[in-house]
Amino acid sequence: MMQSMEQEPYDIAVIGGGVNGCGIARDAAGRGASVLLFERGDLAQGTSSASTKLIHGGLRYLEHRAFGLVREALSERERLWRIAPHIIHPMRFVLPWVPGLRPRWLLRLGLFLYDHIGGRRALPPTEAIDLRHHRAGDPLGPGFGPAYIYSDGWVDDARLVILNARDAADRGADIRTRTEVIRLERIDGLWSLESRTPDGSETCFRARSVVNATGPSVLALLDRAHQPSDRLMRLVRGSHIVVPRLFDHDFAYMFQLPDGRIIFAIPYESDFTLIGTTDRDHDGGLDRVAASAEEIAYLCDSVSRFFARAIAPADVLWSYAGVRPLIDDGSARPEAATRGYTLELEGEPPLLNIFGGKITTYRHLAAEAVDLLRQRMPGLGSKDWTADTPLPGGDFSMTGLPALTAGLAADYPFLQRFTVDRIARAYGTRARIWLADASHPGMLGEAFGHGLTEVELRHLMTQEWARTSEDILWRRTKLGLRFNPVQVARLDAWLEAQS
Repeated sequence: MMQSMEQEPYDIAVIGGGVNGCGIARDAAGRGASVLLFERGDLAQGTSSASTKLIHGGLRYLEHRAFGLVREALSERERLWRIAPHIIHPMRFVLPWVPGLRPRWLLRLGLFLYDHIGGRRALPPTEAIDLRHHRAGDPLGPGFGPAYIYSDGWVDDARLVILNARDAADRGADIRTRTEVIRLERIDGLWSLESRTPDGSETCFRARSVVNATGPSVLALLDRAHQPSDRLMRLVRGSHIVVPRLFDHDFAYMFQLPDGRIIFAIPYESDFTLIGTTDRDHDGGLDRVAASAEEIAYLCDSVSRFFARAIAPADVLWSYAGVRPLIDDGSARPEAATRGYTLELEGEPPLLNIFGGKITTYRHLAAEAVDLLRQRMPGLGSKDWTADTPLPGGDFSMTGLPALTAGLAADYPFLQRFTVDRIARAYGTRARIWLADASHPGMLGEAFGHGLTEVELRHLMTQEWARTSEDILWRRTKLGLRFNPVQVARLDAWLEAQS
């Protein structure tokens, strides 16, 4: 039986709990709108937690003359670092020159542009090195000499989504996870949205506008709203692998491959190396996207061209894949398709469709989206406020993470160093909300392993919409690589007892 919500209609209903949807919800709530956000699964469950974990301009996009996109993304790097210094960190990338591929003058020119078109201020500039005399060359095989080191950023992508949702909720937004929109239509000047939860409960909501931020499902939602589009989308699968740590320093690598592509090798969670990504057209379903055996072998073979220690599929501890919803611009190769985005506002009451986008430009996209909605909803505030307002836990200086970590270590000396680092990087200043006045491990409740405790779990469930062990281990805490099956089963049993 359908339950109808008789309350005042929401100003904006956002469909999609990825980075764009949560970014729009946050921006709109901060401008005074009443916001309702639907996500049929967990926040960041799809593409937004399956990225290469980079805040970057996209150096390789310069080859495709996407100067506007690169400039926009580069201008966002330091803004995002400033508002979320706990989950976003600067990283230095080593780009070796490979004879027979891109000439050195082209690499120098590209990096010169990369340093100068995006308003870089705090990040260090490019420098030329010789890998034969630099520690970044130690783990590489023989034959590498000239190279360049340039700056970009690393991000905990899933937590970026969750913190945007948390801030939106703190500003009054209604965040409904595991709630699928099964029908939407225009009725009497409003949008009517029928939703369903996993237990079969159905509820009807009303809204003055709808934002379609469903990523790879953007066209499917339009069909559901009886608003078919002639726009073409290209679904491109990007796969990644994680292996035991391949090097003992903090540099990341960007490697050129003979097929014209590039891959990254990035330090990951202290003890691992993240390698990716592929670009393959995707024509399967979207519920459980996985890296294929062919893609895993490709990544292993590609990175083994560079490191002295070769890796094989048997070395892979974890693989993941996501589907990028790219605008189909007719590019022959998936990696050449634009990473830009298009916003289309149509009809009355308005429907705003988000086509394309990338994680680095989500904040700017959200600001543009809310500005567009203001054309139909003049009561919305006009200020682009998100560029200067910290995300939850990020209210400290861009370079203040070491001091924040040291403060937590001093105030909670019973926590292991690994756990202190993880908590600081996940929660920032908000770690103290749930650590509170704990003075010994017993005050944090039951321990589940690797520093995860009952108190933290309850915080994740009540404040961050976590429900399952997958939500907690792979998106909220990144402890999935460390938990063994027995520990996961114990966590599952505890969660089941709470429901």
